[in-house]
Order: sequence, then C-alpha cells, then structure tokens
Amino acid sequence: MSCLQKWKTIFAMIIVEFGFAAVNALFKKVLNGGMDQLVASTYRLAVSAIFLAPLAWFFERKVASKLTARIICSLFISALLGGTFTQYFFLLGLEYTSTTFSCAFLNMVPVITFILALLLRQEKIKLKSRSGRAKILGILFCLGGALILTLYKGMALINPSAESEVESSHRKKSWFLGSIFLFAGCFVWSAWFLVQARISKDYPYQYSSTAIMSFFGAFQSAILSFIITRNVSKWILKGGLEILSVIFGGMVGSGLCYVVMSWCVKQKGAVFTSAFSPLIQIFAAVFDISILHAQIHLGRGGCIAYMTSSSK
Repeated sequence: MSCLQKWKTIFAMIIVEFGFAAVNALFKKVLNGGMDQLVASTYRLAVSAIFLAPLAWFFERKVASKLTARIICSLFISALLGGTFTQYFFLLGLEYTSTTFSCAFLNMVPVITFILALLLRQEKIKLKSRSGRAKILGILFCLGGALILTLYKGMALINPSAESEVESSHRKKSWFLGSIFLFAGCFVWSAWFLVQARISKDYPYQYSSTAIMSFFGAFQSAILSFIITRNVSKWILKGGLEILSVIFGGMVGSGLCYVVMSWCVKQKGAVFTSAFSPLIQIFAAVFDISILHAQIHLGRGGCIAYMTSSSK
C-alpha cells in the first residue's frame, strides 16, 4: 500500500470520528428533550437508506455484482448488529450518561473485537512475542479503564458546586445503568466489525451494502419500536432540532461514516478501523463543554486520557 493510500485511510477515519462525535452531541440534546431512542434510530437509518440509494446507483450500478441469498442474509445480520442494536443500546447509554463518557466506552470496541476474533479463530496471539504480550496488556488496561469509568466519577472540573446531592445520587444510578447499555452496544458493534470484514470480501461495494444495511436496520428498528412501545405520538418530530438531528445523523452518522468505515475495513482491516475510536472522546469533550455545557469530572477525565493513550 502506497504512502498516499495510507494517509488517505488515516485522514478518512479522523473525519469519521469527528462526524460521530457531532452526531452524538446532537442526539444527546434531543434525547434529553424526550425523543424516543428507537424512533430516533428508525428515522436516522431511513434517512441513511434514502440518501445512499441514489449514490449507490450512480457510483456502483455498472460494477456491483448480483445480490445472492447469502449476501442478503449477511447484510440483514449486519444491519441487526451495526444498525439496530448498536444504535439502540448506544442511544440508551447516551441518554443516561454524557457524550464524552459514552464515546470513551468505544475504546472497548477494539478489545472486544480482538477477543471475539480469537474465539472464532480469526486472530492468533503469541504470548512469547512482544506484540502478543502488548495485546494482553492493552486488553487489561482497557478493561480496567472501563471499570473505573463505571464505578468512579470524581469531582467536577467545571463549576463543581452546581450539582446538588439529590442530583448526584440520581446521576450515579443513571451512570451505572448507562454503562451497561454502552457495554452492550460495544459488544454488538464489535461483532459487526467481524461480519463487515466478511461482507467486504463477498460484496465490496460500500454505497450499496450500506444503503441495504440501513434499509434493513430501519425496518428492524421500526418493528422493535412497535413491539416495545405503541405510542404513536412519539413518532412525531417536535421542533427543528429533532429534524436536524435525524437528517444529519442519517446522512453523516449512519450514512457516510459507515460507508467510509466499510471502505477502511476493506483497505486496512477491522483492527485498524476500530483503533481510531479514542479520537471520538477528544471531539466529544469539546462538544460536551461548548454546546451541551456538561460536566467533565476528575476521575473520568483522567481515565479517558489514560484509556486513549493505552489504546494506541
């Protein structure tokens, strides 16, 4: 791979992580306003499918191979893991925590992906080699960081007297519950990387595969939403911010970002693509402070920096 191609993938993934952080900040705002997680996920995936369909037709209609039953099943599973469940669990965790905290949890994705790859015999580890021992240490560091993020909050670094004791107690309970949802989201997203690595070999057409995945994901999220809640009023978008979040989240977060990630998985593999997740925390912290006016706490701020450095 040429130096130019290498830098293209790096630059592309930096833009992807910035896009994810911006989408997360917007959805944190609308979730706090009462928007339902599954409704948000359904609209977001539907917008992604509508946005990507003409792009897939324009760029790939002459080169894309025919869809087989096996590829369709793989894309359906990919949508279930990377679209429906990942977005639902992550939006639940985002509602209970903060943008910075939820993005910090994404450091678990490369670790979980590696463990799943080991269990499925897609990856090998040599304990006697330096790289093998480094991988083990990296796993332990990230797992320890996740526990600290969940169990220890620390004092607020910005305006520490603004939060009352009642609010603090409620936040601790919400934070722990949010951590469970975020871990579930990280687990299914890690599984998605392994599925996507296979799809990139069988059907290496990023626009088409992402458009189909988004279509399946929107359908799955809608069915799940009608099963869990039958309140029709939740499907009505209230205000310009919710409309903006759905459109921007669909076009960027579930659309272009997934297209670029699929391309990077094809070019450099799942481990390389997932290794850029620590960058989301840096961008998310900026959005948290400047837009959402959220608190950054001592324990978690230090832990986020620790997990970011240890995951590189």
